Amino acid sequence: MTGSPVQPHAPGGESEEAHPAVTSPAGSIPVELLVTASAATAQAGIQADPVSERDRHFMRLAQAAAEEARAAGEVPVGAVLVRGDEVIASGFNHPIGAHDPSAHAEMAALRAGAHALGNYRLPGCELYVTLEPCLMCAGAIMHARIARVVFGARDPKTGACGSVVDAFANDQLNHHTSVSGGVLADECGEALRAFFADRRRASREARRARAQAGQAQGGAGVAGPDEPAG
Repeated sequence: MTGSPVQPHAPGGESEEAHPAVTSPAGSIPVELLVTASAATAQAGIQADPVSERDRHFMRLAQAAAEEARAAGEVPVGAVLVRGDEVIASGFNHPIGAHDPSAHAEMAALRAGAHALGNYRLPGCELYVTLEPCLMCAGAIMHARIARVVFGARDPKTGACGSVVDAFANDQLNHHTSVSGGVLADECGEALRAFFADRRRASREARRARAQAGQAQGGAGVAGPDEPAG
């Protein structure tokens, strides 16, 4: 996999429109998506709870990042790191292309955000991710001092926000990150289900093609030791 699956968004007083879209080998998140949550709400004339609409807005950006992973042949999980109404960085799942077991979407966004802010601590930041973080990512989130995690679909196999374990509920830890789950859960979950359904379908078709090739080769016959070929 060439290039980088993440690109930090410059923090500070500049508007998000002044920064390029998140780039990757598979394409980019459209620049028009990188507007503040308040602007998106105003443009749509939405009168809903601003916190809820804000969460949906940033989760849609995480979904766009997940599409980058899907286009690259990776499990479609995306994440965005936010401070206030500003997107600091984005990342998508890419362990296969990077040959890196730690290259989850959350880890990619945290790394890019830390570089953008010049600090391995990210206090006051929120992390939006389309799938419930695993235990590895939960540990990194707490080490980074993330204030809040918002995730989409639950992960019944490795989820560390309550589905398998609840790493964030341990009172003995010295940092406590608040967690909100289920934001656009159906959409986030459907993207994952569709990806794995397509992969299973492709695997079945490949097995069928190999079987047909084997049958065709066997039907052609192989010349015996005393039998001329052709």
